[in-house]
Amino acid sequence: MFNVFIGNSTFSKVKRVLPPILFGVSLLLIWEATIDTFQVSPVILPAPSLVFIKLTNSVPILWVDFVQTFLKGALSGYIFGCSAAFVIALLVDRYKFLERGLLPIGTFMAALPIIGTAPILVRWFGFDWESKSAVVTVMVFFPMLINTIQGLQMSDRIHRDLMQTYSASSLQTLIKLRLAAAMPFIFNGLKICSTLALIGAIVAEFFGSPIKGIGFRISTEVGRFALDMVWAEITIAAITGSLFYGGIVLLEKVVTFWHPSQRGRA
Repeated sequence: MFNVFIGNSTFSKVKRVLPPILFGVSLLLIWEATIDTFQVSPVILPAPSLVFIKLTNSVPILWVDFVQTFLKGALSGYIFGCSAAFVIALLVDRYKFLERGLLPIGTFMAALPIIGTAPILVRWFGFDWESKSAVVTVMVFFPMLINTIQGLQMSDRIHRDLMQTYSASSLQTLIKLRLAAAMPFIFNGLKICSTLALIGAIVAEFFGSPIKGIGFRISTEVGRFALDMVWAEITIAAITGSLFYGGIVLLEKVVTFWHPSQRGRA
């Protein structure tokens, strides 16, 4: 019986993973065949094989760009922005007048285009990774804040009354009930911000950067018509973003295994 369960579990995982893999491979083959058939110039669209060759031949450059854009700019801004938003959300939940003041400002700030705010922050914080981290912090702060506040409001009144019956303190109620109920919303904010962080860091590099970084490399190589390098950088960014998002999803499954949204997922 145990072997049958393991076999069924493995088969279900393969069934979920196989379709996107087959679709992706098929798309690459069609892309390669189209380039060969119609003799499309690499200046317009390079073949996947050329992009792969460029990837393997440019590992040192791609690694430096990855460190500059993701580890220094995107990840630092993501951690700082999400952490600050979480702390502010706890204060907003505690003092309701802050909610009436902050949320309208948050809506306004979230509507500001990055191409407008990024040049200003680059001028304020300089051309190195600190300005990219500042752009990312601004981008992720309010989505994380709004999701956390909404999550803290999701605990049922009957459960809060039950905690009072047990003579639980405000801190115990917050940790054991309200934060637990808010976890799906918190992770939803973390997942949204994971995609915004990398996008923000890359776009910010278009407005000023040292001679490294994914955004810097893309803007430079486009001007030189080196589209194979541009697609290599795009590939690195796509893989990094997907792994970052996937890591948060896995962490969510571990932390919120009890939530109904996680039931039936292996």
